[in-house]
Amino acid sequence: MSPASKTPATMTPLMAAGAPLLVLASASTARARLLAEAGLAVRCQAAAVDEEGMKAALKAEGATPAQVAETLAELKAQRVASKCPGALVIGADQMLSCNEVWFDKPPDRDHAAAQLRALSGKTHTLWTTVCVVRNGSRIWHHNAAARLTMRTLSDAFIEAYLAAVGPAVTTSVGAYHLEGLGAQLFAKVEGDFFTILGLPLLPLLDFLRSNRALPA
Repeated sequence: MSPASKTPATMTPLMAAGAPLLVLASASTARARLLAEAGLAVRCQAAAVDEEGMKAALKAEGATPAQVAETLAELKAQRVASKCPGALVIGADQMLSCNEVWFDKPPDRDHAAAQLRALSGKTHTLWTTVCVVRNGSRIWHHNAAARLTMRTLSDAFIEAYLAAVGPAVTTSVGAYHLEGLGAQLFAKVEGDFFTILGLPLLPLLDFLRSNRALPA
């Protein structure tokens, strides 16, 4: 089994008898960990999607960050569902916008520092979508948003933070993980914690229970 299709091994799964195969259409270790720790037996398979190209095209068409997140979440799920007949395929995507500027994952430390300086002292929004596709049809989706206010950061703090976090700053849009040292960046957080981490987990669990994938 390739790394892209491994099932995360953490806690003992708590699934309904006869539950359909669950597939996460993502290479995100954070999302895989959230699902595994919530008791879901999930296979992970990255979707072959040109995210940057799609974002540029959608932005040129006037799409909002929320619309981009929804489009990419479904596209990822559709790509993987075509190879997994009968499975419930979970797709997710997240966009960060601040004063109408869109932010992506920083490719390196210098870009991470630039993102932190741009977000310092401002409120930004995380738009997150999760959707489920089965046999080529989107059968459910959920859109969520969270607002985060970053405190004013000194250059000295930014450098110390980047040194402490290391390469992990390139794995998340905004160069932070709220569940880690990134908590020190913020003055105020408004919204669901799981949504901020990149997956509106509670609505997804409710959907899976209603479809007999999880015990009621």
